[in-house]
Amino acid sequence: MAIKITDECINCGACEPECPNGAIYEGGIEWRFSDKTNVKGHFTASSGLTAEADAVHPPLSADYYYIVTDKCTECVGFHEEPQCASVCPVDCCVPDTDNVESKEELAMKQKALHP
Repeated sequence: MAIKITDECINCGACEPECPNGAIYEGGIEWRFSDKTNVKGHFTASSGLTAEADAVHPPLSADYYYIVTDKCTECVGFHEEPQCASVCPVDCCVPDTDNVESKEELAMKQKALHP
């Protein structure tokens, strides 16, 4: 399953540089599939969202850091555990029970983001 950041976030920013997929953004910042990935051209995410890799998407939160589910692999393919959760000082990086994925699905997502 993907990770989400709860509204308990204190906006410290410790999580953002730890994400190998560039899935974490500061509140109010737009996101792209191409940020910190090897995605180019037309891309279809595992959720079915289709867009150009460099297309700008609106922020998912204006108030605190957020994680783009379509880019989160729980660090599968990079680390043994989600790095955002391991560095968060207030434990607000938690499993997103609305977006449950198997390790195999997360591995396929990682390969799609980093071909």
